[in-house]
Amino acid sequence: MRGLLKKMREIVAEDECNDTYGRCRMYQALKLRYPEDDIPSERTVYRIMGEIGLVHRSKRKPNGITKADREARKSEDLFKRNFTAEKPLEKCVTDITEIPAKDGKLYVSAIFDCYDLGVIGLAMSDNMKAELCVSTIKNACITYPGIRGAIIHSDYTEFGIILTAGANIRAALTVQNSSTTGSFRV
Repeated sequence: MRGLLKKMREIVAEDECNDTYGRCRMYQALKLRYPEDDIPSERTVYRIMGEIGLVHRSKRKPNGITKADREARKSEDLFKRNFTAEKPLEKCVTDITEIPAKDGKLYVSAIFDCYDLGVIGLAMSDNMKAELCVSTIKNACITYPGIRGAIIHSDYTEFGIILTAGANIRAALTVQNSSTTGSFRV
């Protein structure tokens, strides 16, 4: 057991990032670094890590940044899981990404063309309100007027946010599919 403790501490001391090793990575590191030694089970490695204070507690929250509206009517998936396009501005996808920063969160909303994966619309904000999605679509319409008539696919929640913008979104474009989730045409 003393030898195992020493080996674990050596692995942690190798690199400053190694202190985030959980039981699986520590067990794998022990097996890789000391293949000829008899390394105990992963559970034993975990128990010993706990005894010497090497247990890593993940800060990552598994939840997404958006929550689907369970009562929203599902729309037809106009893409049919085919995310390729024969010509530019025929099919697009959009999503919102949350970027943690020291002074809060930054939300980035982008529209990508499925033809060449180019960014055709982009907006950033410190909140994830409907105005972020409206700005993204307005920016895409200004930069690429040919986007009108394209199908835009979004995750369910962002699309719901876009449509809750109501009059604002209609000022930017005409939404032909008025359901609250899935794909829509601009």
